[in-house]
This record gives sequence, C-alpha cells and structure tokens, in this order.
Amino acid sequence: MKPTGTDPRILSLAAEVAKSPEQNVPVILLKLKEIINNTPLGSSELKKIKQDIYCYDLIQYCLLVLSQDCSRIQGGWTTISQLTQILSHCCVGLEPGEDAEEFYSELLPSATESFLVLGRRLQTCFINAAKGEEKDELLHSFQIVTDSLFWLLGGHVQLIYNVLQSDHFLHLLQSDNVQIGSTVMIMLQSILQINSGDLLRIEGKTLHSILDEVVFKLLSTPSPVIRSTATKLLLLMTESHQEILILLRLSACCKGLRSLLNKYEPRTEFSQELGQLIALLTPKVYQEVEEQKLHQAACLIQAYWKGFQTRKRLKKLPSAVITLQRSFRSKRTKMLLKINKQKEEEHRRLQLQLQRQRAMRLSRELRLRMLEIVHPGQVEKYNREIEEKSALIIQKHWRGYRERKNFRQQRPSLTEYKAAVILQRATLKFLEKCRKKKKLFAPWQGLQDLTDVRRVELKQKVDDYLRRHPSSQMSDVTSRELHSQAQEQLQHYLMGRALEERAQQHREALMAQISTNIEQLMKAPSLKEAEGKEPELFLSRSRPVAAKAKQAHLTTLKHIQAPWWKKLGEEAGDEIDVPKDEFSIELGTLFIGGTKPT
Repeated sequence: MKPTGTDPRILSLAAEVAKSPEQNVPVILLKLKEIINNTPLGSSELKKIKQDIYCYDLIQYCLLVLSQDCSRIQGGWTTISQLTQILSHCCVGLEPGEDAEEFYSELLPSATESFLVLGRRLQTCFINAAKGEEKDELLHSFQIVTDSLFWLLGGHVQLIYNVLQSDHFLHLLQSDNVQIGSTVMIMLQSILQINSGDLLRIEGKTLHSILDEVVFKLLSTPSPVIRSTATKLLLLMTESHQEILILLRLSACCKGLRSLLNKYEPRTEFSQELGQLIALLTPKVYQEVEEQKLHQAACLIQAYWKGFQTRKRLKKLPSAVITLQRSFRSKRTKMLLKINKQKEEEHRRLQLQLQRQRAMRLSRELRLRMLEIVHPGQVEKYNREIEEKSALIIQKHWRGYRERKNFRQQRPSLTEYKAAVILQRATLKFLEKCRKKKKLFAPWQGLQDLTDVRRVELKQKVDDYLRRHPSSQMSDVTSRELHSQAQEQLQHYLMGRALEERAQQHREALMAQISTNIEQLMKAPSLKEAEGKEPELFLSRSRPVAAKAKQAHLTTLKHIQAPWWKKLGEEAGDEIDVPKDEFSIELGTLFIGGTKPT
C-alpha cells in the first residue's frame, strides 16, 4: 500500500527509474543523495522521505545495482560507492511499518552481504591495479564502502554477528596489503567498540581464525600502523572478554607470544598499549590486574551503596526530625502531667491532714466546752459514756470489717453451693422429663378416634396386604366366626381395662383422702383442748381437704413473700412451716358438701 502525502521529488524519481533503461538507473539513483543531504538530520521529514524511498522500492534498486558489473555502470566504482552511502543512510532510522519482518530478516542481511562482496571486489581490483591514480581512487571507494557498512551496523547492531561470521569479512581481514588491512582492522575495532558480545557468539573456528590473523599481523607486518591497530584490537578483545584472554594464554598457536612482544616493546611508538597487552598475558601481572579491577569494582559498589544510603538517610531526615520532636514533646507533656499530678496529690494530702488537724482541734474544743458546761460531779460519768460510745463505734467498724472479710472468703464456697443447687435442679428436671417420655411411649396408648378417611386408608392397606399375602384356604363362615370371636375378646378386654382404670382412680382418691384425714387428725388438738367449732371440722369430707388446701396456699404465699436470702439452699418442693397463729381458717363461710351452714 503506497503512503499518502509522498514527496513529489521521490515520486518523480521513482517514475524516472521505472521508465529509464537499466544502464541509466545508477546515475538516476544518485539524486537520492542530494534529497537526503538537503533534509535536516533527525527530523520527521527525513523519516518520511526514507519511508517513501522504501515503499517505492528504490532501496531494492540500489541493492540490485550493487550486484552488477561496475564496467557497465556509468561512473564505475565512484557511482557504486556513493550508492552504498545512500543505501546505508536510508536503512538507518527507517521505520518499515507493516513490512518489518521482510526488512529485518531479508533486506538488511542481503545489504550487509552485498557490502562485503563489494569490498572483496574492490580489494581484488586494488591489488591488480597498476597506476597510482587508479589505486588511490579504488582505495577511496573501498573506504567509502567500509564507512557505509559501519554506519549500517551502528544503526542495526544485530547485523554485527552476520559480519563477523561471514567468510568475505575474513578474506578482507587476511589481506596482505597495508592500506586495505589497516582499514579493515580499524573497522573491526570500531565494530567491537559498539558491541563486543557478538564476538563470543560466532563459531569457534571463525573466532580462532580472526585471532590468528590479528596476531599474525602484529608479529609479521613491518607497518607500525597495522601493528598499532592490531595491538589495540587484541587489547580491546582481551579486556572485554575473559575467555579470549584465556584462549590467547593457552592456545598452542600463541605460545611464545609474550616473549616476541617483549622484543618489540622498547622500539615501538605504541609501547603503552603493547605493555598493557604483555601485562595481561603475564600470569602474575594478570592476576594482580584482576585483583586490582576487583578492588576497584568493590570500591565503586561500596561508594554507590554508601551514596544511596546517605541520600536515603537525607530524604528521611525531615520526617525523622519531626518524629523526634513529636516524641520529645509527648514525653515532656507526660512528665509535666506526672509532676502536676504529684503536686495535686501532695496538695490533697496536705489539705486532708489540715482537715484532720482542724477536726481534732474542734473536737477537743467541743469537749472542753462540754466539760465546762457539765457539773464537776458528772464529768467522770460523761467521760465513761464517751469511752463506751467510742468503743461501740470501734467494735462496729471492726465487726463490719470482719464480716465482710468472712463473706469474701466464703463467696467461692457459696457460689459453688449455688452452682450445685442449679445443677441438681436441672438434673431433677431432666430426669422428670425422661420419666414423662417413658410414660408417653408406653406399649399401649389406647385407641385413637379414627376418621372416615383414615378408615378407608387402613382398609386399603389391609386389602393390599391380603392381596400380596394370600391366606390359607378358609371358608367365609369360619372366617366370620373367627372375626366375631376376636371382636368379642377385644371388647371384653377394653371393658375390663376401663373398669380397672376407674377402680384404680377410686383407690387413689380414697388413699389421698385417708392420708389427708390422718394428717389432719395428727395435727388436731385433743378433745380436752378443743374449743369452739374445731370438732366440727371433721364432720364433712370436704372440710379436711379445704383445710389442707388453705394450708398449702398459705405456705406458698409465705414462701413467695420471704426475702431472697432466706431461700438460699432450698430445693423445690421443700415444705415450709407456717406458724399456727398465722394459720386461721374460717370454714363456716365456705360452701362445703353442697350445703350452707345454718
């Protein structure tokens, strides 16, 4: 999908590329450089131009031109080197949008590979060139290509692994030419400064080849530029990765490297970097350097930690001061309250002491006045009365104190006694309920009145049972006789049971009447002592019962009206004696036996 609001310059350029023949396309694409250079760096307009260039496939055209033969292109290597600049500048900072996967996984790796192939082609042409001017032009183009590659890797760091892993890059690094080799090593140093972590991700064989080539250039090349670059490159590798340093110290190919470097150290212009590399390759020095690095790292961590703690403490300082002030003020307030309370108690004690002294003085003055009023002969009697009253007051207070003390001591036992009484009462009630339940669930409860519906249900159940359990063969006459016999026996039993229950009730009533009469006779006075109408109380059967009821009624009233402390320890149903003078019955006014007294 083509973007809206496209720059007209890009539109005209894309149309011109589409209409022009193949040999004129590279020269037309060079116009992109002027468009990019005239746009401010980092602006949104430049991002929009790059998106338009990518959307109209101008970047793909640049890639296709890089793979063509330079002899067929107008301008030759100069045009191709400028196209690499355009390609790298367009890819860095580009936001592909919907085609991001294709851009990152296909276009960028192919652009990197094209740059490396182009560098190898330039290297071959530079070596085979005879004229000096041609060599200078080729070297300049090669430097432009390497710069463009470095610019592309700086914008897309993930491509560094592809470059280090490529065989084309290794061939460029193995060049014997001083100028080409120094350019490639400087580019490698710049790449590792951007991201040296990808150096350990490549295959071991490729890593060994890169290290061997750098060490070879350091030892065999007479050029001080290459040796200096190789030394810095090795120093950067060893300082960045411990594994590379171990590999250099233990590798069979690098044995004797330290002794060879010691020969070149005094005569080199880069003796400082070389000395650092020799020190790293020396075991003792290496260990000391590592310990020094660890010490510096520990000091740095401690400094950061102490700074963090100090800043944290400084941030908390205002709240700590506020908390300290609050606690000091609260403590001071508590102390002032305590001092004021002590002063008030001391003042109250002094006032009480003064009141006692004043009361003692008044009492003594009163006694003196009374002694003045009392006759001299009555003074001794008055003093004796005062002493007796004082003794009585002291005894009263002492007995009250002793009784209260005894009551407090007896309170636990009294509580236990009350608890025991409550438990016994609850137990008796529970047992009474159990006895009532047993009586309710007796084997024979008597017959209940059956309704018509219930009779129909029972008859249906009986019929169903008879249908499921057929009886033995019996004639209808025999079964009716058997049924009538059963009915007669059941009727005889029920009638006998009802008569027996009435007889039992009559016996219980007679026993109750006899016991009441006996009790009344036991409590009745003798005939000699009987007065008035007392003998007439026993002429009627209802009179003893009425007397017993009256007595029970008075007993209940007496018990209800009694204070609570007299009811402690009493069980329900205990008899309470009623004084005889309070038990007065006027039976003459009662309706007894169905007749009224005349």
